[in-house]
Amino acid sequence: MNRAEHLQWSKDRAIEIAENGDLSEAFASFMNDMSKHPELENHKALEIGTFLLIVGCLSTEIQMINWIQGFN
Repeated sequence: MNRAEHLQWSKDRAIEIAENGDLSEAFASFMNDMSKHPELENHKALEIGTFLLIVGCLSTEIQMINWIQGFN
């Protein structure tokens, strides 16, 4: 799977989980899936996401989905 395909797969899985109301699992799924691709495993936005989660900026479904969709 190339980078773009893997990224989309990761996004789709995490968004589905977020839409089911489990934001912490959506975050964990996205982080885990991203770490499985060598071109995505060290994406700087993953560090930022961890910070955003800790300070409460990813506490709603729309915030989590927007953050996930913002990756490129």
